[in-house]
Amino acid sequence: MKTLIKNAFIVNEGKTQKGMLIIENDTIADIIYDSHAATGHYGKTIDAQGSYLLPGIIDDHVHFREPGLTQKADIKSESRAAAYGGVTSYFDMPNTKPQTTTLEDLADKMHRGKEESYVNYSFFFGATNGNTGLFQQLDIHHTPGIKLFMGSSTGNMLVDRADALDKIFSSSPLPIMTHCEDTSIINANMAQAQSLYGDDPDVSHHPEIRSEEACYASTRLAVELAKKHHARLHVAHVTTAKELTLFEPWVHHMPSITAEAVIAHLMFSDKDYKTLGVLIKCNPAIKTEHDQLALQKALTNGRISVVGTDHAPHLIADKQGGCCKSASGMPMIQFSLVSMLELVDKGVLTVERVAELMCHRPAQLFEIRQRGYLRKGYKADLTIVSPHKSWKVTAQCIQSKCGWSPLTGHTFHWHVDHTFCNGRHILDNGKFDDSVRGEEILFR
Repeated sequence: MKTLIKNAFIVNEGKTQKGMLIIENDTIADIIYDSHAATGHYGKTIDAQGSYLLPGIIDDHVHFREPGLTQKADIKSESRAAAYGGVTSYFDMPNTKPQTTTLEDLADKMHRGKEESYVNYSFFFGATNGNTGLFQQLDIHHTPGIKLFMGSSTGNMLVDRADALDKIFSSSPLPIMTHCEDTSIINANMAQAQSLYGDDPDVSHHPEIRSEEACYASTRLAVELAKKHHARLHVAHVTTAKELTLFEPWVHHMPSITAEAVIAHLMFSDKDYKTLGVLIKCNPAIKTEHDQLALQKALTNGRISVVGTDHAPHLIADKQGGCCKSASGMPMIQFSLVSMLELVDKGVLTVERVAELMCHRPAQLFEIRQRGYLRKGYKADLTIVSPHKSWKVTAQCIQSKCGWSPLTGHTFHWHVDHTFCNGRHILDNGKFDDSVRGEEILFR
């Protein structure tokens, strides 16, 4: 079957041009930028007049909670939310139950993705203090990278022994994606906060406990280890202006050490704890307005290479309490693209840069095959978004299983109208095709 998308503003590889795109089966068959009408028979035609056509968004950082924590979320519910947000590919993190730290558990997740995911999927392998011997058995064509928690984490996934860190950075055949927070600094800050504010300090103290110092010390160590061992390092969810100084700008070629920003740290600052409280509690903590503005600036100066979400749903019951008792994390994948387009409206960046940060660069950084660009012969992963189409986030529109969002009540002025995954029209103006299944993402 052929599908024609016409009269679209096509956003791709640094340009926005009016044109048409033809899908045949699962592939982009052609892109036409001149004014000539497309000839031939089409099973479906979409007139995208006034709307923008982008590659499907690639989210390099999600926690879909399956297996073991499916009361919060699961692959079906969160991949559905992804499709509603224009996200067609995601990389899931390994801190599930059981953790993805053995080859058997990685294979189990892959099977779950094949059976349940509405959009394209892949899964990080988790590093521990003692599993580096498995790294060479990983298939580099089926695994995006190694996830390393250099800060507080669940179970045995906190890696803070010097010998273990050296082994990980010296032996990984894949990019290493790090969560960087210094546990000893956090513990000292927590003890001080508890002495001043009680056993469960108010969430407004979260950025004091998980502080700039804790983030910078750990990120600096990761950068030093990557340089020492010539490793490929990608630092997740950078939160501070100080950390940004550790990264070289991505100008013409991808540096070997890169940084990710996530939506929560771009959208919020510590001022928002007053109104949103624990709903925006996440690790690393949302920090100052100065840090938020520095992160936004880094979207265009090259120091931030990729924008993801760190999508991390919890039941609202788990979000009760303060710094100690409330769970950290929030569901964001459904609203990631429209949040970035809101920054376009504010003049922070261009729509072409959004495509670069959320589509092209993830594809380059992880060497994804045939995705991340609008190119003839590439997989037809696409999203069509309309500007000047206001809508309010309500509980009824939230697709994540947990059923809440810190953005409830917020009005967006861009709307995801259509999502195509491997040529399948999974989202059509609010109508969802639950017969669609994504494909395993292949690399290198």
